[in-house]
Amino acid sequence: MDIEAVRQALGPDGPLARAVPGFRPRAQQLAMAEAVAQALQGRETLLVEAGTGTGKTFAYLVPALLSGRQVVISTGTRNLQDQLYVRDLPRVREALGCGGRVALLKGRANYLCLHRLERACAEGSTGEQAERLRQVAEWAGRTVTGDRAGFPGMAEDDPFWTRLTAPAERCLGADCHHFTRCFVFRARRKAQEADVVVVNHHLLMADFSLREEGRGEVLPQADAFVIDEAHQLPDIAARFLGEGLTAGQLRDLARDVRQEQLAEAPDTPGLRTLADTLLAETRRLRLALEAVPERGAWPPGAPAGPVLDAAKRLADSLAAMREGLAAVSGRGPGLDGCARRARRLEHACRRLILGEAEAEAEDGAHAELVRWYERTGQSFTFHATPVETGPMMQSLREGCARAWIYTSATLTVCGRFDHFCARVGVEPGSCRSHIFESPFDFRRNALMYIPEYLPPPRDRTFVPRMLDAIVPVIEAARGRTFILFTSWDALRLARQGLEGRLDFPLLVQGDAPREALLARFRTRGDAVLLGTYSFWEGVDVPGPALSCVIIDKLPFGAPDDPVIQARGRALERRGGNAFRDLLLPQAVVTLRQGVGRLIRGEDDRGVVVVCDSRIETMGYGKIFKESLPDMRWTRRLDDVTSFLAALREADALS
Repeated sequence: MDIEAVRQALGPDGPLARAVPGFRPRAQQLAMAEAVAQALQGRETLLVEAGTGTGKTFAYLVPALLSGRQVVISTGTRNLQDQLYVRDLPRVREALGCGGRVALLKGRANYLCLHRLERACAEGSTGEQAERLRQVAEWAGRTVTGDRAGFPGMAEDDPFWTRLTAPAERCLGADCHHFTRCFVFRARRKAQEADVVVVNHHLLMADFSLREEGRGEVLPQADAFVIDEAHQLPDIAARFLGEGLTAGQLRDLARDVRQEQLAEAPDTPGLRTLADTLLAETRRLRLALEAVPERGAWPPGAPAGPVLDAAKRLADSLAAMREGLAAVSGRGPGLDGCARRARRLEHACRRLILGEAEAEAEDGAHAELVRWYERTGQSFTFHATPVETGPMMQSLREGCARAWIYTSATLTVCGRFDHFCARVGVEPGSCRSHIFESPFDFRRNALMYIPEYLPPPRDRTFVPRMLDAIVPVIEAARGRTFILFTSWDALRLARQGLEGRLDFPLLVQGDAPREALLARFRTRGDAVLLGTYSFWEGVDVPGPALSCVIIDKLPFGAPDDPVIQARGRALERRGGNAFRDLLLPQAVVTLRQGVGRLIRGEDDRGVVVVCDSRIETMGYGKIFKESLPDMRWTRRLDDVTSFLAALREADALS
């Protein structure tokens, strides 16, 4: 690769400076691009922490496009994926005059399944459901990609869409009579032929888990993988490298058996009875879970007899479903697919809940798993999650001897990559790593405020006293505030305490989809938004609409979380310390993400409030301080109101 061409492309007189409005050469961006180019050239592993404003997207896109190699770029979320593919990638390609083929590939849940749509229409609906099906059917005849992002008015979490998609276990593959028109396989074929493929971490890990199981692959055998927002990857990897059984999977199977029976075996009404029984046993298990805590290790310390009895009945109903479907084998691909799913779900039920067939699942090639469960609303999930993702991810990387580039604004703790390295299976010091600081002037433009006299976060008076401390700050900021919480309970209490107390619009997570809330926040210009972890990262509100970010407490993981407990025990067996080596570094990275919501551009200014005095009073507080941007700190409310008043004056003059 011609590294000089990379330098010229990002230079003051280069093609990006001429073609991209507002482009400014940055020393950090150029240094990162050179490091990426070297890693691509040498098929190396590279770790890059690039602070906000570095321009890391262009810093990896330019060398990737100029390399002439096949590159997979993975981002943290679908929104970032769309932004990269629709906005950033075309800009850079046009500026560089690069040819080559590019492709966008998402997970199956994003694409309309024509078979599922056909079955849903045949089943019949009334009222609003029928009208929505009609609209989707009409759109299906127009869309080229079948990507839900192109269907107007469909919220990201709309359960209606799940009826019309085919996750891997529901897909009929080449047996489907819509196969030649299938949106998923069209997108995959395009990706296999592309020079640059944009994916997200969920799809990346789903693909690697398929390869591990010997069930094929989705992504091309690329020359390089660029992992953006890489700090998210280990937790996503744990999900896909483990196993799970959900109430949704069971309900989907029952619904699909009913639909496929009508279409492929109308003379076997007994299948509908089996489907009804499966639904009833799923409900029975959900009700039985009321006897144990909402979340915990499985089996729990609390009496679990009713749950085990319900799980045994569920496994028996799945076995009956399996036998009933075997009796109609060959009648159609839909029912045959349901039979395969019934077998898998029965095995998952017996293994994950009843603890059967453990020996079959255990061999030296697989990581230690922790079994746990959770129940929410009308649903439940039983999990088997890898205790450690590092060895498994190392194995995956070594099986693909290519360039691996990990980048994010938050990979380090106190300037060290050790925690991230352990989670992705990279030996510290075995690869090149770089930290490129943000070019923004945090000391001038940002103030950190730690309110005095607040009780510890565990104190029952903490939330009301926190509200007393932050209301004057919100008023001084004239709204324009994010309040980020570490739990839903704290958010609900804060909402109750703030309603009627502020003269600014209150936007609360859960009242509308995230993007809709953000759009209202940006438009109003004086709103206060309350959110949990989904608002701590991947949210970009540049400009004066956001002048204050308030964080309720240091974001330590729950010490009773079964996965955290298992990981802590594994660390301590090796001589480590669960708090120092696990809870603390993860909290530091999360806090850095939350603080990072404030300053998104070089002209942004504002206040960060952390309502947790432990950052000042506990010895580990210095770890947080040394990991955050270099800004001024205060414990005086007067300093905050003066700072915000100065911002108002500057805004009035501008």
